[in-house]
Amino acid sequence: MSAALALWTGLCLAAWAQEPVIPYPLLTSRYSSIKVFDIRGQFAGRLLAEKRYWVPIERIPIFLQNALVAIEDARFYEHGGIDIRGIARALVKDVIKGRMAEGGSTITQQLIKNKYLSQEKTLQRKVKEGLLAMEYERKYSKKKILEMYFNEVFFGNGAWGIVQAARLYFDKNPEELNEAECALLAGVPKAPSRYNPLGDPRKVRERRNLVLKRMVDLNLLAAARGEKLKAEPVSVIKQGEAPYYLEHLRQKLQERFGPEVIETGGLEVTAPLDLELQRLAERVISQGVPQINSELQGALICLDPATGQVLAAVGGVDFKKSPYNRAFYAKRQPGSAIKPLIYAAALDAGQRASSLWDDTPVSYSKGNGERWTPLNYERKLYGTITLRKALALSNNIITVKLLEAVGVPFLVDYAARLGLTLRSPHDLSLALGTEEVSLSELVQAYLPLAHQGQFMEARTILRIYDRNRQTWLEDPATSQPAIPPETAYIVTQMLMDVLRYGTGKTIAGFSQERPAAGKTGTTDDYRDAWFIGYTPQLMAGVWVGYDKPRPGGKGFTGGAICAPLWARFMEGALKNKPVMDFARPEGVVTALIDPQNEALAHADCPVKQEEFYRSGTEPLQVCTQHGGRPVGPPAAGGIWPF
Repeated sequence: MSAALALWTGLCLAAWAQEPVIPYPLLTSRYSSIKVFDIRGQFAGRLLAEKRYWVPIERIPIFLQNALVAIEDARFYEHGGIDIRGIARALVKDVIKGRMAEGGSTITQQLIKNKYLSQEKTLQRKVKEGLLAMEYERKYSKKKILEMYFNEVFFGNGAWGIVQAARLYFDKNPEELNEAECALLAGVPKAPSRYNPLGDPRKVRERRNLVLKRMVDLNLLAAARGEKLKAEPVSVIKQGEAPYYLEHLRQKLQERFGPEVIETGGLEVTAPLDLELQRLAERVISQGVPQINSELQGALICLDPATGQVLAAVGGVDFKKSPYNRAFYAKRQPGSAIKPLIYAAALDAGQRASSLWDDTPVSYSKGNGERWTPLNYERKLYGTITLRKALALSNNIITVKLLEAVGVPFLVDYAARLGLTLRSPHDLSLALGTEEVSLSELVQAYLPLAHQGQFMEARTILRIYDRNRQTWLEDPATSQPAIPPETAYIVTQMLMDVLRYGTGKTIAGFSQERPAAGKTGTTDDYRDAWFIGYTPQLMAGVWVGYDKPRPGGKGFTGGAICAPLWARFMEGALKNKPVMDFARPEGVVTALIDPQNEALAHADCPVKQEEFYRSGTEPLQVCTQHGGRPVGPPAAGGIWPF
């Protein structure tokens, strides 16, 4: 062995020796996971310990040890780390196939390769692998090497080591595995993606039966017993659904009760999760987002506006490829999706939905000698329009002016009442959604708009039961007044126009079928697209963008990208629910106005519009711009004498 190779070998051994070993807990299968059930009591999935426990060889069934040796390395107890016969046999096959198809690797070599080396099939790698394998054989006993292998090898679906594999596939600890389960797991390491117990049932059965045949051939198993085990069905524990939702539950439980709550297991959690809505949400995102662009990511979250319960949550296109939960943890600029909060604050500061504002461009000093000039989408100007129309058309200039009039500190305090923390107390760019927020935070901030001004914490846990199925914790819904119900209702009416003729008109058909309100969001350079919307029964938010922010191109807007996905989800979610209108508070009145001058309309006014007001703030003068004349208060019964 060369000096360099000897040094490398020594470093590998030293590194292994220094690795921390997590003691294997003395748990029974009953307590090996936390089970999660949806709001109807349907099994949703399990939360498994993420630690890679080290299990001693004495607690790994002899049958499993024999099964692995039989299928992977029949001469394991005879060779010194490399198997000359196996190498010769592999070379013959390689010559026949004309490529390096067979490795002839021993269990020890596989252990070395998985731990230290790449998967490339080269002569140099095989030499290193063989030399280090022989060194291992000199340093460790066969039992120790087998123990290392079982604790390091990959068993598919994120399961590293036999402890995670046994719990994932069978909800057991290794020593509790039966013979059929042992044979099945022994066949996995050869090709985890193909032979793991959740794969193609036919291939999994064939692989398991091959393991049993090899054991019989090597006199490690009686033939009769082998045939009986082959006849047994391939049986694994029911796997869960809603992976993004469950991973969020893992985070919430650990935050609330400490990291060991998952490791200990034994609890049952009832979540407000609705599996039917969850499946629908997953289909909408996994199918709809790649149709736009295969590199895009998306997220969707659905809440019950009356309770704050999170009914569905999807944090990405494919959990297996990317488990990062964008619904709860990704912070991005919301763009115009922040505007409803500004308009709500303005109404509470004395503005009305019919208040007239103009979008003449204006610039502001940035304090460094530069100036900032907000512009509307496509630099279009609308002149003097009502706040209702400004919100529907997502007018940037008017929104910035409105925020300037209200005051940024007032908005920051106002948003806090809605559960949204804004950290730029003096920046007018907040009007255009420059403060990064998560999808879940923004949807929660909309909740008071949908539910009569009441703020509720978004909930993902309803009840937790202990190991004796006794209620351990109950998390009841709590609400508190956040904004006046009249404000919430009027803003909702304004947001209905977003779908009728505004930036969300791509889904006007949905709003014609049932009352719905919502707001699009598009950021500078088209980097992020949003749509947050609600009906009286459901609220949902959708985000689409790239994980590494970059422009999506012209037309990558909330109205074009996210609103159709939102509508697709809501149509399916509400198909069996009655059409309902938003409940109007007693303190809201209506008036027929001329939107050109905010006065009461009369017969000669070319445009008439019904508008909503907090009682006592409605206009009292009749339009004189179009031939009318001033009159006093309405006659009895509220009828104006036109």
